[in-house]
Amino acid sequence: MTKTLILCDCSGSQAIDAEAISETCGTPVSKVFTALCTDQINDAAAAIQAGDAMICCAQEAQLFDSLSSELGVPAPATLDLRDRASWSDDPASKLPKMSALIAEAGLPAQPSKAIEVVSDGSCLIIGPPDVAIPAAEALAEHLAVTLLLAPGSEAPVTRDYDVIRGQLRRAQGSLGQFSVVIDALEQRVLGGRGPIQFTAPRDGGRSDCDIIIDLTGNTPLFPAPEKREGYLHADPKHPPAISSVILAASHLIGTFEKPLYIKSEPLLCAHSRASQAGCSRCLDVCPTAAIIPNGDHVTIDPMICAGCGACSSLCPSGAISYDAPPVDLTFRRVQTLARAYREAGGSAPSLLVVNDHGSEMIRLAARFGRGLPAHVIPLELSALAAFGHAETLAAQAAGFAQVNIQLAPGADRQVIAYEAALATALGASVVLLDSDDPDAMSDALYAATPPAPVATPVRPMGTRRQIARQAATALNLPNETLTLPEGAPYGAVVVNTDDCTLCLSCVSLCPSGALGDNPDLPQLRFQEDACLQCGICASTCPEQAITLEPQMNLNPSALDQAVLHEEEPFGCVECGALFGVKSTIEKITEKLAGNHAMFANPGAARMIQMCDTCRVNAQYHAKDNPFEGGKRPRPRTTEDYLSKRRDH
Repeated sequence: MTKTLILCDCSGSQAIDAEAISETCGTPVSKVFTALCTDQINDAAAAIQAGDAMICCAQEAQLFDSLSSELGVPAPATLDLRDRASWSDDPASKLPKMSALIAEAGLPAQPSKAIEVVSDGSCLIIGPPDVAIPAAEALAEHLAVTLLLAPGSEAPVTRDYDVIRGQLRRAQGSLGQFSVVIDALEQRVLGGRGPIQFTAPRDGGRSDCDIIIDLTGNTPLFPAPEKREGYLHADPKHPPAISSVILAASHLIGTFEKPLYIKSEPLLCAHSRASQAGCSRCLDVCPTAAIIPNGDHVTIDPMICAGCGACSSLCPSGAISYDAPPVDLTFRRVQTLARAYREAGGSAPSLLVVNDHGSEMIRLAARFGRGLPAHVIPLELSALAAFGHAETLAAQAAGFAQVNIQLAPGADRQVIAYEAALATALGASVVLLDSDDPDAMSDALYAATPPAPVATPVRPMGTRRQIARQAATALNLPNETLTLPEGAPYGAVVVNTDDCTLCLSCVSLCPSGALGDNPDLPQLRFQEDACLQCGICASTCPEQAITLEPQMNLNPSALDQAVLHEEEPFGCVECGALFGVKSTIEKITEKLAGNHAMFANPGAARMIQMCDTCRVNAQYHAKDNPFEGGKRPRPRTTEDYLSKRRDH
C-alpha cells in the first residue's frame, strides 16, 4: 500500500486509531477528520489533488469523483471501513479486520475487458394493440419504432412509427444485434384513402433490430429474459411494469460497453471426443444459453453471456474461467485478507462472500442494526456463482475458520449450493445465508460458532484443480480418500478386468491424459489427479467395462500413474515378438480357426497368432496368395515388332 489513507470518523460515529492502523498496515495515514464530505471538503480536495490518496469513505464516493473532475485529476480510490468494520456492536477490536480490508484494497487493480455495442435505437414492439400502441406512441419520439401486431389486427393511422402484422417465429441475438423471423408478414402499403392497406402475407420475413419490447404476456422469447440485454419483457396487465420497460428502452440508444466476463481455452475442453459425449456441466447450467456445443468443444457468445460465473465454478478442466475479475485475483484477495488479519493480531476470522445486493445489506445492518461481528470479513464479488469450491477451500486453507455466502436475487442458487456441498465434502465449513433481512444476516453471523481454523495456513498456487487439491490436503487427514457428491470433477476410473480386453479405445479419447498405455506391455494406466470425470471413457468402452467413482485421493500416489489392468502379452509364433494380449489372441483363435471360411485351413488360422510383419510375409509366400499376380510378360523389343512385319 503506497497510498495515504485519508481517515474520517463520520461525525464521531466511529472510533479510528490512526496510529495503530499506520503501524499494523505499514502505510501513511492522515489525521482523523470528522466531516470530509462537508465542513472539511477543502482537506479532501487537497488530498485528492496530491494524487496518492485513498479516502476511507465509500458512501460519498460520487461526491469525491465530482470533486476530482472539478480539479481535473483522476478520481481517488475509496475504501469502506465504516460499514464493513467500525459500525458494529461487537466490542472486540476492529483493528485486525481494518488491516485486512486495507491490505486487500492495496492489491493492484485488474483492467476490465469489454467490447463496444452500438444501438441505433431501432425498436420492435410486440403485443396486443391496447398496450403495444400506447407504448409505441410513447417511444416514437426517442426510438425508431416498429410495431408488430397479430394478423387481422386493426392498425393505427400514423406515420410516427412503422406498423406491420404477422407472427414472430424466432428471435435471436442481444442489444444492438437482434435478428427476427416473422411468418404471415404483412407490410403497410403507403398512400391511398381509407383504412391502412397491407401487402399479401408471406412467411420467413427477416429483419434486424436493436431492442425488443415484448408485451405479449406469453413465455419470454429467451431463457433468463432479465439477463438478455436489449430484451424488455413486461406483463401487459401490469401498467407499472410497462412504464418501466418504456423508460428503460428510451435509454438504450448509443454506444455501450459490454464486459467480457469469461475467458476460454478450447483445447482444454472435455465436452466430447470422436462424437462421444463427455462433460456438459457448463451447458447444463448456463441461464442465457450463451454456451453451445461446437464439435469437441463448446463456444461462448460474449454478447449473450450475462456473467453469472456458474460455468467457471463447474468447469473441471479450466477451459472456462471467470475473467471479470480474473480467478487468480479472487484467490489473491482471499489470501491477502486472511494473512493481514492474522498479522494484525486476529485469530479465527470468517469470510462473508457477497455481491452488490449483499453489500447493501451490510450497509443497512451497520446503519440501523448490529453491523458485522469483528471477526467477519466481507468480500464483494460481481458474481456469487463464480466463488466455487476451489475458492472456498483456498479461503479455509489460508486461515479462515468458515466461509459464509450471502445469497441474493438472481444468483444461481443451485450451482452455489452444489459447490458448497462439494467444498464441504472436501473438508471446508460453508454456510449459505438465505435471507433478505439485514438483521437476520447479522444475527446468524453473531450466533455462529465456526470450527477452529487450520493450524498451519497455506497458500495454494496453480490452477483451480491444483489449488483445490492442495487446500483439501491441508484441511484433512493425511492420505485420506474423500467421497464426493455425484458429478464431482474429481474421482477414479474403475475397470471391470473380467470384461476389459485392453483395446485402449479409452486411452485414445481421454481429453486430459488421465488414461494411458504402456508401449512395451499390454497395460491400462491411470493418473487420478488428472481425471476430469467427464465420462468419455465410459461411453467409449465397447465392453462397458468402465465406471466412474467421484472421490479425491489425497495420497501422493494420486499424482502417479497406476496400472488398472494388465495381461500377459502374446508372442508371435514365428519371430517371438510381443504384439498383443494373450487372452485376446487365444479367444480370437478359438472363435475363428476352423469356424470361418477365411481361416478354414491351419496355415491361415496360424496367421492370427503372428505379428504384423510375419503375417504379411506369410501371406505373400502362401500358395494361392491373393496378392500374387501372374507371371510377368517378357518386355517387347524392336526385334519383336520387325519380326511381326516380316511374317506378314
